[in-house]
Amino acid sequence: MKHVRSSVLKKPEEFGRVAVLMGGGSAEREISLKSGMAVYNALKNKGVDAVAIDVTGSPIEALNGLKIDRVFNIIHGRGGEDGVLQGVLEVLGLPYTGSGVMASALTMDKLRTKLCWLGYGLATPEWYLLKDENDLDACMEKLGFPVIVKPAQEGSSIGMSKATNREELLKALEVAADYHCDVYAEAWVSGKEYTVALLNGEALPVIGLETPHVFYDYEAKYHATTTLYHCPCDLSQNRELQLRELAVKAGEVVGVKGWARVDVFIDNLGQYQLIEVNTVPGMTDHSLVPMAAKQAGIDFEELVWRILETSLG
Repeated sequence: MKHVRSSVLKKPEEFGRVAVLMGGGSAEREISLKSGMAVYNALKNKGVDAVAIDVTGSPIEALNGLKIDRVFNIIHGRGGEDGVLQGVLEVLGLPYTGSGVMASALTMDKLRTKLCWLGYGLATPEWYLLKDENDLDACMEKLGFPVIVKPAQEGSSIGMSKATNREELLKALEVAADYHCDVYAEAWVSGKEYTVALLNGEALPVIGLETPHVFYDYEAKYHATTTLYHCPCDLSQNRELQLRELAVKAGEVVGVKGWARVDVFIDNLGQYQLIEVNTVPGMTDHSLVPMAAKQAGIDFEELVWRILETSLG
């Protein structure tokens, strides 16, 4: 496995004053606040001059009057992960962690991310856009059952449902439509689920995910004690290396910078199926990027430091 490069900066004062932006107004606000406080505490423990800011409205108002040198963005979901905040920070001239405007906006939309991957020749499960009940029959004809229905611009598995018949498909559409964005059904992938954290263009060790839930849903991600995380995972060294290289390429195709997490299945035929990219992944005690970093010999505080370094580019 390729060695993950070490930190660049040695002195915390080189970062200047760092605003840790958290909260936001998306459905992932609760998780963002937990992630944000963990990041803030880690930076303080490393000697960084950090200030925790709960963004409840306009990020411009939240930063108004504060002397800030750079931003650690840990706002998950729309308003923080979709290019909006990145655009604001560009206009304000504030360096920030993670991907830029284009990649953030693109990867927040799972459907358009899939189109980019397909254009590059990377595999992703088939899908069907659901605008209303009139699309159900065509969707069933194309994908069959089971399927998983998703809001295209939400994260943390929010609004997602499995459907095994027409009645469940309609109900899943209604649930996802509550999030006021595109809704699509995706072919159900039978196989094993993995996630790959990216840090500065390199892949961290792969994590295998296992849950007794129907799928890796919000409850399984943040509250369940029955979710199993395998790191090191069950793949051979060569197979894991292939998956890490695929994740790096999947991130490059959509312009990801700094850090991110790529979710992928290996189906029952042994094929990789890319699912989505998270450009502001969770940093709670249940989160996957810290778990992968630990396997690579990077503790939480060092991980936060290295993510902050991505704001220097």
